[in-house]
Amino acid sequence: MHPPVSDTIKNLLEEKAREYNSPAFIENDPIQIPHSFSDPENIEISGFLAATLAWGRRDIIIRNTLDLIGRMDNNPIEFLRNMEEKDLQAFSDFKHRTFNGEDCKFFIRSLRNLYKNGKGLYSTFLEGYNPRHNIKDAIHNFRLEFLKTDHLQRSHKHLANPSLGSAAKRINLFLRWMVRKDEGGVDFGIWTGIDAADLYIPLDIHTGNVARQLGLLNRKQNDWKATEELTEVLRELDPDDPVRFDYALFGMGVSESKRDG
Repeated sequence: MHPPVSDTIKNLLEEKAREYNSPAFIENDPIQIPHSFSDPENIEISGFLAATLAWGRRDIIIRNTLDLIGRMDNNPIEFLRNMEEKDLQAFSDFKHRTFNGEDCKFFIRSLRNLYKNGKGLYSTFLEGYNPRHNIKDAIHNFRLEFLKTDHLQRSHKHLANPSLGSAAKRINLFLRWMVRKDEGGVDFGIWTGIDAADLYIPLDIHTGNVARQLGLLNRKQNDWKATEELTEVLRELDPDDPVRFDYALFGMGVSESKRDG
C-alpha cells in the first residue's frame, strides 16, 4: 500500500506533464509518424508500426519507421488492401535491432489479414476490452488474433504478453496514442470506445527509475506488476487520465533527448 503522494510530488508531476504534453513534443518523438497522416486507418497502422519499433534511440526509431512506411508507398492502408505476396520482398532486408525482415513480413501479413477480415486494429483491441473494460484483456485478444497469421516462433518476442509478466511498454504506448483525449495536441484520441481511465503507463527503464526516485513505485523489476502498481498510484492523482503523467516521468527521465526501453 502506497502512502498518499505528497503535494510537492503531485505539483511537480502536474508541472512536467503540462510542459511536455505539447505540440513541441512531436518533433523528436516517434509519434511524428502517425501525425503525418490524417485518415484514421493510416494513423493507427503507422502508429502501431512506430510503437512496435519504439525501443532504442528515438532518432533511429524515427528513421527506421520512415523507411518502413516508405516501403509501403507512404500509404499503409492502401498498401495492405492491394498487396500481393510478391510485394513483401521489399521488406526482406528491413532491420531494426532484433526486428528483422521475416518479422516485418509477418507483421504486414497479419495487418493485411486484420483489415481484409473487416476487423482492423481498433476492433481487435475493442472486442477484448469490452466485456470487462480491461486493457490487459484487450492486449490478450489482439495478440491471439495477430498470431493467427503464419509466423516464425522468433516473432513472438515482438508481441508483448502481459500474462507472462511483460510490461508491454510499446503496446501501452500505442494505446496511449490512439485512446487518450489530448488537450496538448500529441495523442490522437481516435479510439473513442476505450476509456483513457483504463489505460496503463508505458513503463520503460527511464519512467521506472524516475517513479522509484519519486516514491511512486516500489517494485524493482520493470514488469506487468510494476506497470499495474505505478498506474494505480497515477490513477489516484487523476482517475480519468492517469497516463498523462507519462509525459512528466519521460521528461524527467530522459529530458528532450531520447526514449529507450
